[in-house]
Amino acid sequence: MPREPLQILAPDGTITAEPPIGIDETRRLYRAMVAGRLYDRKCTALQKQGRLATYAPFQGQEAAQIGAAAVLRPEDWMVATYRDAAAMWLQGYPWLNLILGRTGDERGGQAPDGVNVLPPSITVGAHMIHAVGLAWGERLQGRDRVAMTFFGDGATSEGDFHEAMNFAAVYGTATVFICQNNGWAISLPRERQTVAETIADKAVGYGMPGEYVDGNDLFAMYAVAAAAVDRARRGEGPTLIEALTYRVGPHTTADDPGRYRNQAEADAWAARDPLERVRRYLEKEGAWDAAWQEAIEADEGDLIEAAVAEAEAIAEPGVADVFDFMFADRPSHLDHQIELLQRDRGAGRA
Repeated sequence: MPREPLQILAPDGTITAEPPIGIDETRRLYRAMVAGRLYDRKCTALQKQGRLATYAPFQGQEAAQIGAAAVLRPEDWMVATYRDAAAMWLQGYPWLNLILGRTGDERGGQAPDGVNVLPPSITVGAHMIHAVGLAWGERLQGRDRVAMTFFGDGATSEGDFHEAMNFAAVYGTATVFICQNNGWAISLPRERQTVAETIADKAVGYGMPGEYVDGNDLFAMYAVAAAAVDRARRGEGPTLIEALTYRVGPHTTADDPGRYRNQAEADAWAARDPLERVRRYLEKEGAWDAAWQEAIEADEGDLIEAAVAEAEAIAEPGVADVFDFMFADRPSHLDHQIELLQRDRGAGRA
């Protein structure tokens, strides 16, 4: 029989097993999922208005990101992609930086001090190797920090995926691989990526556990990610988690998914919306009402709007700024180049 993904919270809000977290934590993570969706919708609108260079929506993948990221400690590492803003934000990467990066301002790629989150990777698959290296480096220093990395199903066809998985297994690094299998690598369906029954099965070839989970189930994602992180922290090596989910929107705002997938598929997945199933569960438990929903949407929306306003108010970098961000102590030949620049600008030539 085909392998079934682990599920704890059904689409109708009922549970099949004891949830791994209590009501208060569920409310906190639901609020984070709402914030992620508000951010996603805001950035989609901004790009259509010409205020962002490009944008990759992640609506429908909130549970996969928030459920996994929630199990990390603040000092753990996260290495994610251009579609993982919710996970990065929960681990401390500000909305401001994420928005700046999407405007093309490279200053958005500098995480605040103490935030161990790398800038979003644009190159498909290459960042997984960085996560393995970070985890290995932490172990060499005698620390139990974990590195969690997110990627899509398309990245599993890249050589970097295989190198990262093999190195992590051989050296036993504390790396947790989260494959958000959203069904499509741009326009290429999952069934044309691999003939393996599941992507999780690929873990066997590297000698690590492979978990197959309903990525739209917050509780299942949390439970599986927590077990993988605990295992990694104990020094028992990496885990591959395949989170079965769906990319509701286009690959990016430059894409038209209607050209390669049918609406019936999207409608079927819409009935499995990750936010709705948590909302229904909370409502059954007497922990959700419309007034609270309105309040958290207003509060989180205000924070996102403030980040947008701050990003758009930041002055553009000057020409001379290029000299200030490479060396701790600027070498003399760059001092000479600055003098030339200032001279030419004074003469009206620059």
